[in-house]
Amino acid sequence: MSTESTRQSVPETLDAWRQVTARRGFEGRVRLASLERLADLLVEPEGEAAFSLDFDRDALGVPYVGLVVTAELPLLCQRTLERFLLPVRIEQRMGLMRSEAEEAALPPGYEPLLLDESGELRTLDLVEDELILAVPVVPVMPGTEAVEREWGDGEAVEPERPNPFAALAALKKRPD
Repeated sequence: MSTESTRQSVPETLDAWRQVTARRGFEGRVRLASLERLADLLVEPEGEAAFSLDFDRDALGVPYVGLVVTAELPLLCQRTLERFLLPVRIEQRMGLMRSEAEEAALPPGYEPLLLDESGELRTLDLVEDELILAVPVVPVMPGTEAVEREWGDGEAVEPERPNPFAALAALKKRPD
């Protein structure tokens, strides 16, 4: 964040283009239960996420919003079926674009964020989208590697069985 930015509480929607021009920064907190799409992925929608948005232009003149989100997401471990808190810290720099054609001009390290001419940005939708992306497809509680050591790697070792045709081979070799 630039030192010239001012910090304000976050409005529900804002004009991203105006915020870039003003080089504004915002900070806020949101209850996880109020993020409906994310709440469906959580074992219990308890807790909150803290976030900040910083609007500016980089040295190349690319307008961007820097997003930082921290939260502890309550998930169900698919290995132990126990509830655990997954600590999440997201730091994302999103290049603001008016058309998909501008995506190719984004410098490395920028995620594209397509806005219409009005520049309307729903702040909590942006935060929620990033938190949803942070939820693992198969949540596994840290430290459950011991379960793998106790139970093996999942490959069943089958006992060696005699070949059913071995008896026929023995009959064939028998002298009559």
